[in-house]
Amino acid sequence: MSVTDKAALRARALTARQREGGDQAGITRHLSAALHPHGGAILSGYWPMRGEADPIPAMRDHSGPLCLPVVPGKAVPLIFRQWQGEALEAGPFGTSHPSESSPVLRPEVLIVPLAAFDRAGNRIGYGGGYYDRTLELLRSQGSVIAIGLAFASQELPQLPVEAYDQPLDLIVTCREIIRPRAG
Repeated sequence: MSVTDKAALRARALTARQREGGDQAGITRHLSAALHPHGGAILSGYWPMRGEADPIPAMRDHSGPLCLPVVPGKAVPLIFRQWQGEALEAGPFGTSHPSESSPVLRPEVLIVPLAAFDRAGNRIGYGGGYYDRTLELLRSQGSVIAIGLAFASQELPQLPVEAYDQPLDLIVTCREIIRPRAG
């Protein structure tokens, strides 16, 4: 599948997200349930932007350390800085992240934003490859759980998979927790 085809799928899912939105209370309820077995683990989420599903309410209820991603440069893995509720700084691409003085942590569980997903655990992000690079690096260092977070309207029947794409272990939507199936 070409980059143009992926861009079209991304646009389709983001248009559905914008048009239909989603149930934020459902996102929080299902994400909290998905995180419950990982109490005490270092959890990375993200600060939502552009209508993304908001992980922050469920993150605030997590019993372990929290961190948020930082984009350190172009085409490199993300780093994660501890976040304890303090004000965030503006980052590239409209992101927000903790200050440089916050300690770097290695997350054990990541809440991953996405543009589109399918039930096989595939995702399309925003085109920079940051989470694919990051998950590949973290998985080479040990166990890590990747939880995709999206509104149900962002689901597509099937997404293209490239050699560098990293699968999701779970997908949480406003309607359900999806345990991906192969193929």
